[in-house]
Amino acid sequence: MTGGNLAAWLQLQQTPSLGIVAAHKLLSAFAGPDAILAADAARLSALVGGKLATALLAPPTATLQALIDKTLSWAALPGNHVLTLADERYPSLLLEIADPPLLLYAKGRPELIQRESLAVVGSRNASMQGAMHARQFAQALSEAGLTIVSGMALGIDTAAHEGALAGAGSTIAVIGTGADIVYPARNHALAHRIAAEGCILSEYALGTPALPANFPRRNRIISGLAGGTLVVEAAAQSGSLITARLAAEQGRDVYAIPGSIQSPLARGCHELIRQGAKLVETASDILEDRKSLHLASNPQEKPLFAAASGSCDNDLLKIIGYDPVSLNVLAARAGVDAATMNAQVLLLEMDGQVELLPGGLIRRLA
Repeated sequence: MTGGNLAAWLQLQQTPSLGIVAAHKLLSAFAGPDAILAADAARLSALVGGKLATALLAPPTATLQALIDKTLSWAALPGNHVLTLADERYPSLLLEIADPPLLLYAKGRPELIQRESLAVVGSRNASMQGAMHARQFAQALSEAGLTIVSGMALGIDTAAHEGALAGAGSTIAVIGTGADIVYPARNHALAHRIAAEGCILSEYALGTPALPANFPRRNRIISGLAGGTLVVEAAAQSGSLITARLAAEQGRDVYAIPGSIQSPLARGCHELIRQGAKLVETASDILEDRKSLHLASNPQEKPLFAAASGSCDNDLLKIIGYDPVSLNVLAARAGVDAATMNAQVLLLEMDGQVELLPGGLIRRLA
């Protein structure tokens, strides 16, 4: 790709009020962005109206020219790439969605976006158990050869990226800012690791800040890049359900991990299962469903519910069960006072076998 051609793509992308649908309409009528920007005003007006035609034919403003220069310099640095719709490296699965981005800004290993992948998404306010599941599933699927796609948000996304980096499949982070911005700031170290070992991907121009409207829109890319989407934890009406809905509309598989009927973070997954998502308990469930991909079999994964180490602990874990429970209820079940039970629960928490939830509830992890 020549610098001039990329400049034309950038000018097309940044034309005020020109949406992706109108841009695709123009690209279908002309040979490329260079031809669009050099077209006759009357022909452009017939396709997109006079106002947009005037905007397309106007010379770049100083601000746009600065962005073009910045992008060309960024793309010239090692590990940075700008992929246009005409680029052979543009992900083929993404071309199947209704509104593929005109440009993709990639930092890291762009070859990952052509590999078999699975999206893993879920709540930003994940429970310890949910984060553990996301990490375990992502690592097992990555070890089997799947690239894990997520959104680098806190919670489930972060855990999925971390797990995926431990396997051969690695990970792709689809972000809602420019590729030169790390958001959230708490994931600064993770972002740098993904840029080195995986791939950071964005449709937004360099310097684009974390605008709220960007994140629901980027979800179509998360689902569009992957052959399926796994929802680990999700509250009702959450952004993860938007990603799952988009995946279904794009003809992709949707998987969901069930949870306790008492947990608000399980309601989104249960809703998806009622709507036809495939219930999964292990990564092997997903690999079996996708066995036509000829991925590595029998991934090394931990079961969601491992056996406790000691008989005393195991007895207490049986009393706790799998639903969140208060300390007083737990003490009553065991026939001991609250202080004694509190001490036992503290030991289990330190051993990583239970977690404390808001409201003083206790949930079993092991």
